[in-house]
Amino acid sequence: MWQPPERIKHELPPTAWPTAEEAAQALMFQPIELGPRTACARTWIPAMVPWRATEDGFVTPDVIAWYRRFAEGRPGVLVVEATAIRDVPSGPLLRIGHDRFVEGLAQLVSAVREASNGQTLVLIQLIDFLSIRRRPARDKYFSRFLTITERHREALRLLSPDPATTLVTDDDVRAHLGALPESDLPYVLTARELEDLERGYRERVTDTHLPHIKELPQVLPGLFADAAARAEAAGFDGVELHFAHAYTMASFLSALNTRDDGYGGKRPHRARLPLEVIAAVKKRTSRKVIVGCRYLGDDVIEGGNRVEDAAWFGVELAKAGLDFLSISKGGKFEDAKAPKVGWSAYPYTGRSGYECMPTIYSDERGPFARNVSLSGTIRAAVRAAGLHTPIIGAGGICEFAQAEAVLARGEADLVASARQSLADPDWFQKIRLGRGDEIRRCEFTNYCEALDQQHKQVTCKLWDREALDAPDVTLASDGKRRLIAPKWRR
Repeated sequence: MWQPPERIKHELPPTAWPTAEEAAQALMFQPIELGPRTACARTWIPAMVPWRATEDGFVTPDVIAWYRRFAEGRPGVLVVEATAIRDVPSGPLLRIGHDRFVEGLAQLVSAVREASNGQTLVLIQLIDFLSIRRRPARDKYFSRFLTITERHREALRLLSPDPATTLVTDDDVRAHLGALPESDLPYVLTARELEDLERGYRERVTDTHLPHIKELPQVLPGLFADAAARAEAAGFDGVELHFAHAYTMASFLSALNTRDDGYGGKRPHRARLPLEVIAAVKKRTSRKVIVGCRYLGDDVIEGGNRVEDAAWFGVELAKAGLDFLSISKGGKFEDAKAPKVGWSAYPYTGRSGYECMPTIYSDERGPFARNVSLSGTIRAAVRAAGLHTPIIGAGGICEFAQAEAVLARGEADLVASARQSLADPDWFQKIRLGRGDEIRRCEFTNYCEALDQQHKQVTCKLWDREALDAPDVTLASDGKRRLIAPKWRR
């Protein structure tokens, strides 16, 4: 992952944990309405992909154990991982693109309700993503993937020391391309072709020459609506529409979306499809279902959205009737590092990825509560428009005083914590009970993120400081790591 050039190692924020009586009065543990439902606390565990589903997208016992463990800590809201709305192969990622997935998802919901004693609202994050391929070997790219054109022939003739060189067949062209030095490739390949070679082919929402990309605005509202209906049938309290990071809906919102069919260009056109998705979902689900979204407060890429764009979109999304707005940052393909041959690009390896998940090694600002100013700006814009949609802030929130300050300053209405909740799923409950000194504190090394990058079962390195040979410990597939956080032995 990209790192700031300063690479200052920050200490964890010092904290004084509250007594149970003080916690009872804290903003963190006050109820809040999310549309038709009420969360018992303003504590939120955002979606994290643990790579525990089957290869064809079904819930497994390990998936259920993962969410049961979080629910034991009794957060106000627990969001189930990004779950694919299309019924297409996507590896060990949960799917909701067909009715056959509902039964397993219903079992997951039941486990969360049981483990939290009915106190935790459980949502599911609905995601769509476009096709991406692994980075090919150079010879394989030229022989199988590159479409040869006259432009390639002409460029090769100009580079050839022999002006009489003839390239009759496509195979002739491919052979000459394969023999070129790296420095000559930019003269022969387009920028897109060069990127396909160096990073792997990736579809964009602007590839409207492809019929299935052109038709996305006609297809996606129905797919999201069907998925939301299945989520309601499975018993979820609501859905979080994934409009963030490197995926389809965020790409429609982005300033880089230059589609000329009324779904790109100016802000209102870029917001059109997200608003149509929201309308379709709300029409297809009952009024008791929470409908919100997660989107970016800042794209953190050249030419992308900034917080001013995000504030404008926040008002429009709130006007559309969403029950919450969850704010994230960055995580884009555009600045991702080139992957190794045989690997796919990972959208959290560039600067935008760092800003999404900053580490203990940071610049002077440090990684803690680094991004809550974004949710604060968006919340102020939504309130100025006369709307009261709850805003969820996130980004390195890991201790009580920090979270309370975010709420007190009006930078968010709920506080989300992924990595600290992963390190200790009971940390909210420990604060509530006046047992904060027993919290296992995240060290923000991004050990978990490195596992995610390789699509390995996500765990926390801190879990393994306790004995791995205890009879109740389930190990990861490599046999070296706990699959679930240790139980809190009160």
